Amino acid sequence: MQKRTSQPRSVTLLVYMALFTALNVIFTRVLAFDLGPYRIAFGPVATIMAGLWLGPVCGGLCGFMADVLGCFIQGYPPNPLITVTAILWGVIPGLVRKMLPGLDRKRRTAAITLSIAVSGLIGSIGFTTAGLVLLLGYNFYVIFPGRVVQTILMAIMYSVICCVLYFSPLTRLYFSGLQAQGRKQGAV
Repeated sequence: MQKRTSQPRSVTLLVYMALFTALNVIFTRVLAFDLGPYRIAFGPVATIMAGLWLGPVCGGLCGFMADVLGCFIQGYPPNPLITVTAILWGVIPGLVRKMLPGLDRKRRTAAITLSIAVSGLIGSIGFTTAGLVLLLGYNFYVIFPGRVVQTILMAIMYSVICCVLYFSPLTRLYFSGLQAQGRKQGAV
């Protein structure tokens, strides 16, 4: 009889994904300020960290699940264009993840910040603004300048928070725990 060695890693990964999804929902739907086409929320930080720690697929799935669950919690249908933005918050930083260990701290900070800026540019300014205009009927010329300012300010705050979290002992603890778990599985 063959033993499955990937099961504990899969369970751990699912638990982390559930944690990041729950944090995103709480930070975006409960602890947020909704101002019509503008929202001041820190949910994307959880999705960005999911991408940085778990990879682009898991980060994207966390963003997707958090957006869909949040829509159902608040009682409205998901906007597919805004859902793409939620997915991008996890995918783009997750793609940068593989190159971070080979860089010094300054370059890692720059890479994380750049990935967050690109996510904001493509997602918030691009897809979310399109979703608000095309599917919810907002006037593009009225909301676009405010969305640009909001995205710049939020990207700066997300970058600071994510860099503090990424360079904290939490990241070393997370990655050392996974390596130790992988060694235990190989010994079985």
